[in-house]
Amino acid sequence: MALKLHRNPPFRAEHLGSLLRPEKLLKTREEVDKGTAQQKQLTSTEDDAVKDIVDLQMKLGFHPISDGEYRRHMFWGTFFPGMDGFEEIQNPDVEIFRMYIPDIAAFTEAGHKPGETVICTGKIKHVGSTYVNQWEYLKSLVPKDRVHECKLTLAAPNWYHLRYKEGKAYPKTVYSTDAEYFADIANAYQTELQILYDHGLRNVQIDDPNLAYFCSEKMLAGWKEDKSNTKSAEDLLDDYIKLYNDCISKRPADMHVGVHLCRGNFVGSRHFSEGGYDRIATKLFQELRVDTYYLEYETERAGTFEPLKHVPKHKNVILGVVSSKFPEMENLEELKKRVYSAADFVAEGNKETQKEALQRLGVSPQCGFASHSSGNAVVRDDMIAKLKLVRELADSIWPGEP
Repeated sequence: MALKLHRNPPFRAEHLGSLLRPEKLLKTREEVDKGTAQQKQLTSTEDDAVKDIVDLQMKLGFHPISDGEYRRHMFWGTFFPGMDGFEEIQNPDVEIFRMYIPDIAAFTEAGHKPGETVICTGKIKHVGSTYVNQWEYLKSLVPKDRVHECKLTLAAPNWYHLRYKEGKAYPKTVYSTDAEYFADIANAYQTELQILYDHGLRNVQIDDPNLAYFCSEKMLAGWKEDKSNTKSAEDLLDDYIKLYNDCISKRPADMHVGVHLCRGNFVGSRHFSEGGYDRIATKLFQELRVDTYYLEYETERAGTFEPLKHVPKHKNVILGVVSSKFPEMENLEELKKRVYSAADFVAEGNKETQKEALQRLGVSPQCGFASHSSGNAVVRDDMIAKLKLVRELADSIWPGEP
């Protein structure tokens, strides 16, 4: 395990990648879906929108510049369907899903079912990055000395595994065990990260609500009741941590990798699960070999800061204390108190001072503003106000730092 503390990235003021799409972009994508507009019109509209959102981020003083995820419909993007061995299917049979997984359960509670999903149908093979062109365009919009700051978000490697019932994530004729399946997933991530690195990417954030689901008592109860499961939830979490570590095991030393945990961020600002990090803290912070944790912490559903005692000295934590879900503004002084409180727990766990612990912290919204292209229950002015608050909060605690 590399024990080097990565800095800049991450930065004191962060956001989680997805930003509200402009109405023109949403409308053009809808027209393309209906067949009333051409793909080249959408690409041109996306280019203009990305340029505008990059300009806004720089104007607001943010360093981890993203493209707002403007070329995606959902936050997890196109990594999986872009590989051989995966197929996107429309209107899937609900019988393939673990209905107690929080995001799947939320769909069914609302009387819906997932409109599409991606499932393994054959041997998994990386056949080219679906992100290189997007990254190259983002890179072209910033000064060369700031390219290393720009951030690309990726889907979690377990994303199309946890949701499926035992035996439904992949054909047994292709993979006889999870270990075989995970090995090819890891190989694909290794290839993707190296390709992106060779194109200049140095800052990666993996978005993973699934890990936070292991904090949910409701999900864990459902897991125990499901007699088809052949392993415990604890064992599966171990498998996922190993999968992560294998995925990032060959990344170059100067490539920063962080993981973002939240409890869901869907249309209308809906969340999917609740539960503090206590249950998974030791494994999450000490066994998962990422550099930074971007943690939801804006409400009580994420629990207390006490689990941060388990964060070692060579890792960073970005505290998601500002809500991206709702327009109501938080109080700056109250936010500062919360950050100092979090630092106290980090300090306690490492037998250091609050000042020393603060050197490994930063702040952000708890999640993106548009994990789904439709966006949260906020408007552009709300988003800008929230981002300004994040920047102001960071400046008040770490003056002069990016």
